[in-house]
Amino acid sequence: MKREDFKILDNNLVYFDNGATTLKPKCVRDAIIKYYDQYSANAHRGDYKISAIVDNLYEKTREKVKNFIGAKETSEIVFTSGTTNGMNMIVFGFFKDYLKEGDEVLITLSEHASNIVPWFILQKEMGIKVKYIDLDDNHEVTVQNVRKAITDKTKVVSLAHVTNVIGDERPIKDIAKVCHENNILLVVDAAQSIAHKRINVQDWDIDFMAFSGHKMYGPTGIGVLYGKFDLLDKMKPSNYGGGMNAIFTKDGYVELREIPTRLEGGTPNIEGVIGLGEAISYIESIGIDKISEYEEELKKYLISKLSDLDFIEIYNKENKGNIVAFNIKGVFAQDTAVYLDKYNICVRAGNHCAKMIDNVFNISNTVRISLSFYNTKEEIDLLINVLKNSSNIWKEIL
Repeated sequence: MKREDFKILDNNLVYFDNGATTLKPKCVRDAIIKYYDQYSANAHRGDYKISAIVDNLYEKTREKVKNFIGAKETSEIVFTSGTTNGMNMIVFGFFKDYLKEGDEVLITLSEHASNIVPWFILQKEMGIKVKYIDLDDNHEVTVQNVRKAITDKTKVVSLAHVTNVIGDERPIKDIAKVCHENNILLVVDAAQSIAHKRINVQDWDIDFMAFSGHKMYGPTGIGVLYGKFDLLDKMKPSNYGGGMNAIFTKDGYVELREIPTRLEGGTPNIEGVIGLGEAISYIESIGIDKISEYEEELKKYLISKLSDLDFIEIYNKENKGNIVAFNIKGVFAQDTAVYLDKYNICVRAGNHCAKMIDNVFNISNTVRISLSFYNTKEEIDLLINVLKNSSNIWKEIL
């Protein structure tokens, strides 16, 4: 599907590491080159034609993001450098003032570092308590287990929509309902789902959400922070300086602009924003539901083929989505990755920035395949044939 749009695939590359970053279609590259070649001006700084073009493209992308995630207002969309930046802004820009000592934050053991470490730092600095929602036997989050974990001190539930190792999809809309029945705010890490699943922040009643452009066929270094207006309006900026202030005087008086501008201090990543806008248009031209359906079909095929190999251990057979975690029995995950690279097959090996996952799988490192719509069953067949010959793995990599 649309493989011709990705020039890198002309090199007989089998790219199965889409959870780390996706490949970029020609239209995204062309949009960035056009910016540099035809109107390489700053955003919201100039009173001349090419600057006006940049202003229009920049804000047009904000509108595209709003529509793509079903937000109510463009003012609820803040451009960041990525999910990690967005999650840190949420934790330190909002919750550091919102929470008090003894308040509880609920996460799980299968979260990415960006949804763990900031909370740990706040725990150390403020005395809040980070607690864990139990996973079921399939390593998934259930509404029942969310309810069970909530106490009268719970103020925040912070979860990935889809996790980056197990690949399980959380029932965010149902979880949001439980949260708001108990006066709890819901934070969603959408990094692994934004390019694969339809999300509607209004319908699901999400309070805060963050995601990255490079995981949705856009450039690196650009991301989005969404927040309900009334909450986002209370967020403190992480950068003070150019663009985000309305006025300042020599006696120290500073007046900040309205959101989202006051949360985007400094020169923005203009090429990233333009590229992100093009990536969203590209995804919409294919259809997010079509992408999701095809990737689920691919994953079923991959699981079926891997299951036929008795020397392969699969850790998330039953989870929906585009991620499969496995190991060759008796082989270190990184050795498997090096072996597959000999055949131009790119996979991820390690703990995948989810360093508490060993508490779930009882193993720290796995091989991860994360699929995209440009992957094919023929590529999976090639992978299986290479794995069948993996008895020679030590000769190949030593």
